[in-house]
Amino acid sequence: MIGILERLTWPMLRVLDAEDAHRLAVTALKYAPLPRAAADDRRLALRAFGLNFGNPVGIAAGFDKNGEVPDALLRLGFGFVEVGTVTPRPQAGNPRPRLFRLDADEGVINRLGFNSAGADVALRRLAARAQGGGIVGVNVGANRDSTDRIFDYADLIERFAPVASYFTVNVSSPNTPGLRDLQQSALLDDLLARVLEARDRVTPLAGPTPVLLKIAPDLSLTELDDIVGVARRRRVDGMIIGNTTITRPAGLHEMKTALEAGGLSGRPLFPLGTRMLAETYVRVEGAFPLVGVGGIDSGDTAVAKIRAGACLLQVYSALVFRGLGLVGEIKTSLVNALEAEDLTNLDDLVGSDAAAMTAEKWPG
Repeated sequence: MIGILERLTWPMLRVLDAEDAHRLAVTALKYAPLPRAAADDRRLALRAFGLNFGNPVGIAAGFDKNGEVPDALLRLGFGFVEVGTVTPRPQAGNPRPRLFRLDADEGVINRLGFNSAGADVALRRLAARAQGGGIVGVNVGANRDSTDRIFDYADLIERFAPVASYFTVNVSSPNTPGLRDLQQSALLDDLLARVLEARDRVTPLAGPTPVLLKIAPDLSLTELDDIVGVARRRRVDGMIIGNTTITRPAGLHEMKTALEAGGLSGRPLFPLGTRMLAETYVRVEGAFPLVGVGGIDSGDTAVAKIRAGACLLQVYSALVFRGLGLVGEIKTSLVNALEAEDLTNLDDLVGSDAAAMTAEKWPG
């Protein structure tokens, strides 16, 4: 059924404006009769930051910004779904056009700017499906015009704790002016302290909710040292590596489109994102799990992310070019990688190449 739907809708989605195509895809998932995906191979099951995942393949924040279709995405075979970025108050984001495909490079540039229907809308939807099961995380951010951005994060943690499987603190989007400043050591320490205090205040009623930190791939290694140091001292539950990049790697084919302002994702992000993942893994020293995202567009790139230090994966941009069949392809490749080395679970692959990757030439 899924394959038939993709073949019918794919040509239309490809000729539409990128943002219109995205809106149509979300709407289709609301109403399409989706059969439940086949059961996952038991070797793909894992436990991370206190949660049990049936498989490690999730969909990244940005696809379902307002919590409209998490259950449909879970039915498609994702092991977890991250909704958002959610902001406290509704905001329109940046003017359109603000989403661009780099077809020849299989990349995407976005400068959406945290367009969000606001916390009330997303909270109402997630509360309505709270008994539906599955792991649904909430990616939280601050309003563009907020006078206290740290308060925005802490407030969202308190409000969404009863309906979120985990939180992602997004301080790494390049499309909200000044947001990445929150990655600076002193500001990040204050942010994480207040966020974790908010989480702990509601834990007696909502239960323990893991808090993850999502960082940019454009950091210097000195900045990464500082961020990992703060994250470890504050005892976050995990990190996501990483967000979109403001750099433009050499060799891009769609040079005119590449000049658009915004964050680049998809295949061109893979080398930088994976190197930053490996660098983070060796610094974290097993203190908490990592989620790898950025440029996963095949089974091989998914396995490479695991070997670089991720125990969980997220995809998004590659679905534009590869379709939903990518999810099954990744799962098959992960199982094949286990069988090739006679391993029983993914934990044995996590980080196996990380140290070697950090010795390689920096991707450019």
